[in-house]
Amino acid sequence: MTALRKRVYMDHSATTPVDGRVVEAMLPFLTQKFGNASSVHTFGQEARAAVDKARREVAALIGARHSEIVFTSGGTEANNLALRGIAETAAPFGRHLITSAIEHPAVSEVCDYLERRQGWAVTRLPVYEEGIVRVEDLRAVLRDDTTLISVMLANNEIGTLQPVAEIGEFVSHLRASGRRHLWFHTDAVQAAGRMEVDVEKLGCDLLSLSAHKLYAPKGTGALYVRRGVRLAPQTFGGRQERERRTGTESVANIVAFGRAAQLACEELEARINVMKTLLARFEAGVTARIEDVVFNGDRARRLPHLSNISFRFIEAEGLLINLDLQGVAVSTGSACSSGSLEPSPVIRALGRNEELARGSIRFSLGKDTSEEDVDYVLEVLPRAVQSLRNLSPLYQKALTERACNLEAQTLTSI
Repeated sequence: MTALRKRVYMDHSATTPVDGRVVEAMLPFLTQKFGNASSVHTFGQEARAAVDKARREVAALIGARHSEIVFTSGGTEANNLALRGIAETAAPFGRHLITSAIEHPAVSEVCDYLERRQGWAVTRLPVYEEGIVRVEDLRAVLRDDTTLISVMLANNEIGTLQPVAEIGEFVSHLRASGRRHLWFHTDAVQAAGRMEVDVEKLGCDLLSLSAHKLYAPKGTGALYVRRGVRLAPQTFGGRQERERRTGTESVANIVAFGRAAQLACEELEARINVMKTLLARFEAGVTARIEDVVFNGDRARRLPHLSNISFRFIEAEGLLINLDLQGVAVSTGSACSSGSLEPSPVIRALGRNEELARGSIRFSLGKDTSEEDVDYVLEVLPRAVQSLRNLSPLYQKALTERACNLEAQTLTSI
């Protein structure tokens, strides 16, 4: 018999496996507790109570009031609702938006839409080699007609943490000086459950979340809307979510989101410690075993579970397939950008050349990743990289150049 191949999942930034405790919480609402949360009878009120409980649990994860949580179909819809909903409200006061050069497509493409179709001016802040925006750059580009700022809390490809709290403090000072028509949104889809997230400390008006990054099923997200912020709805036909997001609530998925948020609150510190330790083990192993690698983004100011590495002389897609054949799941970047033939715009925004951008792989650990998982990846990864490099004309050229340089140095020293 052929031995079973080990399978290691290192793509938790794309999605997470559903926690068994989350499944247990949602199962009754897929079977006997099937009521519509908008119905007034007992079945409906049972569903309504479950949704309200989940709303409190999600709010607790980010230090918000339960009334400030709007459930959506996911992080993409939350981002769209935030940006487009505020843009409609803000347009009479100004049509200038500031964002970063490395936002998730669910933000960057909305900015593109507002720019192309709605007459907005969009300023995209650079992130430099470390992958982090600078608040002084934001201050420099602020205009009298700036009404919306959207900067993510943590990048989905390289994990770098943006100075969101500093931006929030800056916006608060502007408001205190009389600038009322300025709103601040942050995409926290990758951050929630992997670091402390507190909307009061961040000073944001809107914040996006996604359940499937928290060990809950896909198909549910949430938008935090600070009390007093007016948001133009993007869907019509009902009164759900205080008319900010209409449509029958997905009760089972919302219950799952709430339970996942509760578990994330309770286990946050332990999860962070495990992932930090394993990530350090992984990166030390890569450094020791593989030459010609470049770690992308600031390695101190980042999420505890994510490492983005460029492997010189090879295409990342080839390495991804090679690893997959050996049971290791990784990613070449944002899952929402899969299928694109272009090198990652996030890696290019760091100033990397096309070769490094095309050779970048994202490794993202989870709460249940083990030392054995990491060690297995460190066993197969060097072989996979070397096998692809052996087929690479770029690698052969580099070897020849190095040999020539070494010979020249030897002759010079004689």
